[in-house]
Amino acid sequence: MDAIQQHMLDTYRAAQRSEPAPPPPGRHDRSVLRDLYRHWLTHPPTRRTGTSSPPGPPSPSGV
Repeated sequence: MDAIQQHMLDTYRAAQRSEPAPPPPGRHDRSVLRDLYRHWLTHPPTRRTGTSSPPGPPSPSGV
């Protein structure tokens, strides 16, 4: 089910329950991406030093 179909189903359910309709998909995408970008600017990802996995016996899958 894609976003439009889910929105149509949610709108139908809201109408059956006399609730307000949900916002259309993608309505807040720009503000969410803007907020994520601002968060990334103020809290940049950190790089790990050393090994990426703790020392110990290898896993059964060999990974």
